[in-house]
This record gives sequence, C-alpha cells and structure tokens, in this order.
Amino acid sequence: MTSNITKTHSPQCRGETAPQLFDDWFDPIETAVRERAREFIEELIRSELDVALARPRYERSKKAGREGAPGITGHRHGSRPRSLTGSFGPIEIAVPRARLNTADGKTTEWKSQSLRAYQRRTLAADALIAGCYLAGTNTRRVRRALSALFAGAVGKDTVSRVWRKVKSDWDAWNARSLAEEPIVRLILDGTVVRVRLDRRATAISLLVVIGVRADGQKVLLAIKSMGSESTEAWRAVLDDLIRRGLRRPEFLIVDGAPGLEAAIAVVWDGLPVQRCTVHKHRNLLAHAPERLHEEITADYNDMIYAATREEIEARRKAFIRKWRLKHRAVADSLQEAGDRLFTFTRLPPSQWKSARTTNAIERLHEEFKRRIKTQTVLPSADTAAMLFWALLASGQINMRKVDGWKTLATKPIDQPIDLAA
Repeated sequence: MTSNITKTHSPQCRGETAPQLFDDWFDPIETAVRERAREFIEELIRSELDVALARPRYERSKKAGREGAPGITGHRHGSRPRSLTGSFGPIEIAVPRARLNTADGKTTEWKSQSLRAYQRRTLAADALIAGCYLAGTNTRRVRRALSALFAGAVGKDTVSRVWRKVKSDWDAWNARSLAEEPIVRLILDGTVVRVRLDRRATAISLLVVIGVRADGQKVLLAIKSMGSESTEAWRAVLDDLIRRGLRRPEFLIVDGAPGLEAAIAVVWDGLPVQRCTVHKHRNLLAHAPERLHEEITADYNDMIYAATREEIEARRKAFIRKWRLKHRAVADSLQEAGDRLFTFTRLPPSQWKSARTTNAIERLHEEFKRRIKTQTVLPSADTAAMLFWALLASGQINMRKVDGWKTLATKPIDQPIDLAA
C-alpha cells in the first residue's frame, strides 16, 4: 500500500505566489510623475553639457577666433546608463558623455555638477532614509518601511552608508568655535548607553552639556562618549569647551555626580551651582523603606516648591528636624547636598522652575533611549554620540526657551540659604 503525501496546492505554496500588499496599488499619478522626473533630469544634465560645450546638441561648432564666437571646447561621445533613486523612486537615466579640451592640448572627461560621479541617490532620498533612522527605526526596518517608495532599492548597508555621510557635519560641529555664543547658564548631565566595543556589548557614559543663551534659548554645546562620569572625563569635556572659546557662565545646573562637581571646582571655582532637585528626591527615597516614600515626597515637595525664599528656609528646617527623629538617613541625605540644593533661590522667582532641575537634558535622554530601543546595542561609541546630536541637528527634537528668560540679565544674589536647623 502506498500513499502520496505530496500536496501540489498546499496553503504554503499558495502563500508564496500570492500577491503582496501594495502590489496591485497602481497609481497613475505616481507613474506619470516618475516618468516626467526621468525626462526632466536628463534634460537638466544635457543643458548643463550644452553650456560646457558652448553649443546645443547637433549644432555645428563655431570657429575659434571669430569676433564674439567662443572657441571649440570639446565634443560629445554618446551616453551611459545610470540608476538614480530619489523621492520619486528608482529610475534609469541616460547621462551624456563628452570630452573637454584643456589648455595643454589634451582632453578630459566632462563631469556633471548636478549629478556627481558615482551618485546613486539624491540628497532628498538620503535625508528621508536618515530621518527614518533617527525616528527610532533600525537599519533593517528602514528597508521594510521604505520598500514601497524605493521598490526595494534601499538595504541595511545603504542606510549605514547614508548615516556615515552625517559624520562630516558631526565633525564640523565638534570643532566649531563657541567664542560668539552668549552663554549665561550651563546644564550638565550624563546617561549610560550600551555600545559594541571589541565585538562585545559595553556600557559607556554620554556626557551632555546644554547652554542657555542670554535670550533664554537652549542650545546643545557638547556630547561626548566617555568610559564613566569621573572627574577626568568631565574635566576633558569642560576643557574642550573652554578651548573652543566658551566664556565663563554665570550659573550651573548639575545632577550631583561627584566627578562633575570636582571638575567644576577646578575649572570654574566660585560659580553658583544648582544641584538637581529631582535627583536629590530619588536619593532620599533610596534611603528609606517604601512605606515612607509618599510621606517623604509630600514633605520634600512642600519644601522645594514653596513660594518664597523664607518659606523654603523654614520648611527645610522642619524637614531636617522631623526626619532626623523619624529616619535619620533621610535627613543626612538632604544635609549632604548643602546649600547647592537651594541655589535657585538666589535667582528671581520667575526662573525657579527652569533652574531647579536638569530636566532639559533628562528629556533628551528619554527621547534618545526611546529611539535606540529597537537596536539594543549601538554599533560604536561614536555612533551613540552622533545619534544623540543628530536628533537635535535634524529638528527631530526642538528645545524651547527657559522659563523666566526675560530676567536672565539679573545676577544671582550672593547670600546662600540659611542651613541652620
């Protein structure tokens, strides 16, 4: 007894030959536009060649030496096919060829300025690919997302090559002068990301510096990949800013990392420094059991968000007295920050909201982490820093002016808050 188990019409076979989604979405408008795009590009390049040869196609050369007539500059010799991918999709074009006469009696190949040698994509197409990557799509998913537009002409290697083009702009940004930047305030913080180093996933620190101009506009000044947030790492970042002409700021906002505060003390000793109140709140909660978290938060917020400097001083003293008896570790943690936790009270009240925390950088950290979630591990440390910068440089993330910017010209008062409890 035999049985034939071969199924010529299995569901799998039918699935392999079934049309895919979008296959039958014929669009006469897009088809006509792409055909016109091919004709327009070819005509654009031919017109450029006509100017170089000083005569249209099929027209006789004018004799050199005649008054008002240009000399012979070269000759055409056929064309070559080129594939070009733009926002109009992939097309095949015919690029004319020509030899131009040189001053030494020889000839050289004519090169179009509109279509560069070896160019296979328009800058708009590259910007679209890079924009998808910055939006949080990894290199493989970009190909899938843009397959309908580019007809599969974009692979993960193409995405990587496009991304490498950004490096020239990144290098120029890192070397730019800061001498003309009217920076009055700095916000400094770091975050940890995982990158591939020596074929192994490794955690590194991205050290970020945001400046606030005299008109209140926030601007990214530096983003460096370092091994940690040590004093030496932060010192390297600050020294680079100074080397490029950054003037001494009037106010600093930090996350409280010991390495950063030590580096600031060496570079800008005596500057008013505000320690982030959100980071300190997390420190307080870490020193207490979970059942006390709600009470600590209520007391802490009553103190930090009090309306006047005098109320803040009074509630700080009450906080210390209460938690010194109830859970001493919490009181000790608050006292550890000293007057740097309340430096914002030396500014006009309109600036308190923007001066209390490093939230301006924390928001960037969140957006950055959200976009790299699909990649898990970034290709390199340089890629991590460059991607962070590109989110702002491309306009994917915009930073607004700080609250209370109209009073930024007011200098901080010299008297720190009273720490007596």
